[in-house]
Amino acid sequence: METATFASNKASKLNQNYPSAVKIWLIIGLVMIFFQVVIGGVTRLTGSGLSITKWEIVTGTFPPMNAAQWQAEFDLYKETPQYQKINEGMSMGDFKFIYFWEYFHRLWARSMGFVFIIPLFFFWRKKWIDRPLFKRLGIVFLLAGLVASFGWIMVASGLINRPLVNAYKLTMHLSLAFILYSYLLWTTLGVIFTDIKVINNSMLKKGIYLILGVLALQIIFGGVVSGMKAGLFYPSWPDMNGEWIPTILFDATQWNVDNFVQYDEGVFMAAFIQLVHRSTAYLLTIIILAYFYKAIHLDISRPFRLGLYLLVSMLVIQVLLGIFTLINSVGVIPVGLGVMHQGGALILLSITLFLLFQVRSVKNYENVENYVGKL
Repeated sequence: METATFASNKASKLNQNYPSAVKIWLIIGLVMIFFQVVIGGVTRLTGSGLSITKWEIVTGTFPPMNAAQWQAEFDLYKETPQYQKINEGMSMGDFKFIYFWEYFHRLWARSMGFVFIIPLFFFWRKKWIDRPLFKRLGIVFLLAGLVASFGWIMVASGLINRPLVNAYKLTMHLSLAFILYSYLLWTTLGVIFTDIKVINNSMLKKGIYLILGVLALQIIFGGVVSGMKAGLFYPSWPDMNGEWIPTILFDATQWNVDNFVQYDEGVFMAAFIQLVHRSTAYLLTIIILAYFYKAIHLDISRPFRLGLYLLVSMLVIQVLLGIFTLINSVGVIPVGLGVMHQGGALILLSITLFLLFQVRSVKNYENVENYVGKL
């Protein structure tokens, strides 16, 4: 049995005790990013993302205030492929509904900017934020700007020819949002737990890194599935419309670049990406259960044991949400289930990072052997 050894923490340079206000501020930021992802899911599933056809950082803060302004926005939307190919003849009331969700999504993002910038300036003047943390927060701002930029690139992809945004650009936008959340979460953990020691246990480290890698791939595949609305083509489980592997995937002529680029002109890509997403889910489930079985029998800390139980519990919930979302995607993807499935992925990622943080570094208790024990 491998014995745990400890060394000074090299993963973080956040070595001071930060005021509670800074910690609460970072936690609020995490919560706001989480809900931004959730609101983005509602925006996507309600088909609202293309209702605002311009990216106006300042003037776009205010919604239409009178009938003339609403009509002007509606007229701009009528020029989009989405209106002409999908929503032609929709009422002003229906337009206001989809406009609300896209506007709310953008307004929430603007609100996050103020929540981050104003306290950051205040904390910096009070010298409550040191240089290492300031640098990390700078990266957070850069990532946030990157997420916003790709958000507009994604929206713009649905305003020219396609009636929907490009699935690959949507996946990039979603993946960057997850990266932003993960980086801020890791920074927040480093702020809350500053007096830490590194745990050297290869099995626990390698296992959680493997879980994180497969989970990251699964999130990317899930983004592509969402962008392509692949669930609508095979709304059955465990088979795929009566087949374990769709017959179209055995047709060599279907494996061409056009089917991957022009994915919405046939069923091939929907079959392929959904099969990959399902297969990766099975693989991730096996890896997590195996890791849980091995780790739970070690003399581990209470926080790490709690994290393991949370990981398995959330895995089960996420798998069930995925199945229920899929089998109810008959004609339309259920908004509630779809959003919960997307939010569940972020929670599962959070638990995985929580475990990784504990494997790499734990709080420096006086009697560290009682905290971790022999591994």
